[in-house]
Amino acid sequence: MMGAEKPALGFPAGAEMDELELAPPAGPPPPPPRKMHSLDFEHIGSLAAVAESLAPGSKWGRALTSVRVVIFQAKINVLLPFGPLAIMLHYLSRKHQGWVFLFSLIGITPLAERLGYATEQLACYTGPTVGGLLNATFGNATEMIISIYALKNGMIRVVQQSLLGSILSNMLLVLGCAFFAGGLVHSDRDQVFNKASAVVNSGLLLMAVLGLMFPAVLHFTHSEAQYGKSEVALSRFSSCIMLVAYASYLFFQLKSHRSMYSPIGDEEEAIEDEEDEKEITQWEAICWLFILTIWISVLSGYLVDAIQGASDSLNLPVAFISVILLPIVGNAAEHASAIMFAMKNKLDITLGVAIGSSTQISMFVIPFCVVIGWMMGQEMDLNFQLFETATLFITVLVVAFMLQEGTSNYFKGLMLILCYLIVGASFFVHVDPDANEN
Repeated sequence: MMGAEKPALGFPAGAEMDELELAPPAGPPPPPPRKMHSLDFEHIGSLAAVAESLAPGSKWGRALTSVRVVIFQAKINVLLPFGPLAIMLHYLSRKHQGWVFLFSLIGITPLAERLGYATEQLACYTGPTVGGLLNATFGNATEMIISIYALKNGMIRVVQQSLLGSILSNMLLVLGCAFFAGGLVHSDRDQVFNKASAVVNSGLLLMAVLGLMFPAVLHFTHSEAQYGKSEVALSRFSSCIMLVAYASYLFFQLKSHRSMYSPIGDEEEAIEDEEDEKEITQWEAICWLFILTIWISVLSGYLVDAIQGASDSLNLPVAFISVILLPIVGNAAEHASAIMFAMKNKLDITLGVAIGSSTQISMFVIPFCVVIGWMMGQEMDLNFQLFETATLFITVLVVAFMLQEGTSNYFKGLMLILCYLIVGASFFVHVDPDANEN
């Protein structure tokens, strides 16, 4: 009872125990735990940051996914090493120009196909009308780059024949294969496309034939006011008119009569299909278009330099190489796209790719090359010689008759393919009258 009356030092009971608990223990102090934990958390945090940066939804993760989809997913990309091989062979020996030409041709093929793929992905975000226009534009990037390189080297006939061959390839081979493949997949019925837009494109192609025909007729009838100069002046004037016509066509297609180019069929189903097809983002598609175009332009320079050597070593006419071989590679993007859309019963996009590409080459790329040649001091004209002009005129008439009903089937496609085989055989036995001059 006496101990209970006086607590020690006047503190309440239990205070001494609190002080004993708070007092530091005897002996050396333990290492501070917080520092060790902070280092561990920093290490773990850095690993987490790396993992997060490589996650599928992150920036670097998206970039890796885009590279995997565009580069490693396509089986045709096994041909990509042929491009660097062509460049190496070009510098190792000038005696193997035939192999340089073949390797460049093979190396450009997957690039052109991937260019078409990137354009298709971009078309998923822009709609079918703009998508078909974009596909035709970037699909023709290969031909434009090859033409500018050849024009710079003064190879005017190669420019004329390669652009003519691209028109023939698009209208006969690409459209024919698309109609044939689509007709086999949908063999139970005829496929339907927008007849009105096809008629407008046919009219533009006939206008292009008119622009190309008069300089040739003027030359071969010897009715020029100034021999060799009047046809060049007429070609430059006609080219400016054709560029105005093509700009008006773009306004007509994209602005004033947009409804005329709306696809036939179930729009909701088309939208769902486009959502399923999106594998890369819009900006990724634009970046890939830029990268692929640069690489194609590099290989095109070596390809053009090796054309004459390839003609000598392979014993093939330059006209056949220019009209048949170069456009087949340059149209690889349109070829794959047109067939794919036809098999999915999207004939309007197929026509936008194949016929739209032919219209763009005839009404924009050819006049553009004439104007560029004018600036370079090269007398590039629209006189494509009598044989080539007649071939183009007959081809446009055949395709216009095929499109006038607004339907397609495998038999129409087969006829177009067979017509292209006849054209190819004709250029194989054709001797270019200006071959020695250019």
